[in-house]
Amino acid sequence: MEYRILGRTGIKVSAIGIGGEGFENKSYRDCEALIDCAIKEGINFIDLYNSNPEVRTNVGKGLSKYPRNSFVMEGHLGSMWDKGQYRRTRKISEVVDAYEDFLTRMQSDSVDVGMIHYVDDPKDFDTIFHGEIIHYVRELKEKGTIKSLGISTHNSDIAFRAVQSGIIDVILFSINPAYDMLPANEDVNVLFEEDTFKNRTYEGIDSKRDQLYRTCQNAGVAITVMKAYAAGILLSDEESPFQKALTPVQCLHYCLTRPAVASVMVGVANADQILAATAYVSSSNKEKDYSAILANRRGSSLNGHCMYCGHCSPCSKKIDIASANKYLDLASVQGDVPETLKNHYALLEHHASECTGCGLCMKNCPFGVDVIFKMKQAVQLFGN
Repeated sequence: MEYRILGRTGIKVSAIGIGGEGFENKSYRDCEALIDCAIKEGINFIDLYNSNPEVRTNVGKGLSKYPRNSFVMEGHLGSMWDKGQYRRTRKISEVVDAYEDFLTRMQSDSVDVGMIHYVDDPKDFDTIFHGEIIHYVRELKEKGTIKSLGISTHNSDIAFRAVQSGIIDVILFSINPAYDMLPANEDVNVLFEEDTFKNRTYEGIDSKRDQLYRTCQNAGVAITVMKAYAAGILLSDEESPFQKALTPVQCLHYCLTRPAVASVMVGVANADQILAATAYVSSSNKEKDYSAILANRRGSSLNGHCMYCGHCSPCSKKIDIASANKYLDLASVQGDVPETLKNHYALLEHHASECTGCGLCMKNCPFGVDVIFKMKQAVQLFGN
């Protein structure tokens, strides 16, 4: 495994980390197996935004077998569990309760990176950085309960403001070659509209995004990466805006060659996906090279592609939208829907047919997904 220093924090982290999405809907034994495989492969860095108490408990139990100083934990503040669903919160009492719950379930008295969760809107940024939340997290850092302070965002302008604040040590930011083509000042919801990639020639990284990465590096602010595969879109010939699939190794190499990037947090659901990511360490320069694919792209779009991040929650009908979309997308690329996939969908507590079209999810989605339309597609495909 390759290890890097997490910016000015001085913390040593593996270049490949794991995100928390893959622990959802898994037994403790399955979660334990993922953790064991990751640590065996030299991964020492885990990001856990997931507020599901069962997930937190399982991951905490799995990690408790290992010395606390043998792994680095990136935990989120502002992500909570409410009535059986994830919800983002800025209410200080809820932020405190959710963070204390996180520590309890993770069986730890501290977090290496305290990540202020999902800040994409300028008004939200102002609320946080001029209110009770920033005072709370700074107090935690002073006490050592949080060793370093981070923020997660998909918006380059917010990332710039975070660096300029002088108090953010780490930024969890969405990076991949498709996103980097786009001007940093575009609204995050516009990035995925139909004409976004149309007739656009890849000419390297947008100058403002490139400036962000270099600014972070110069300031000692580390970047940890999310969405490196764009939820698998970049791994598909049919779905990729480059009309040719990149390999996991190529995606990871792209991210890890950006200035200030310390680690890529890969969403993994099984051991094979961990091994596909850690193969990066032993790959040749030829296997890592992505330049020909980027140079030969034609116009395309990422419109409507769910990243399965769960930011659309809460749903007024408690539909697990991320899972429903995942099963829909998996089914859509196959001729006949496998029975196993039908069964997975059937086991969801609430189904797409319960969608009322209220639109709350679409307001929350940072990727411009037409969730209501996708729920209608799911009903047509699965029957409920």
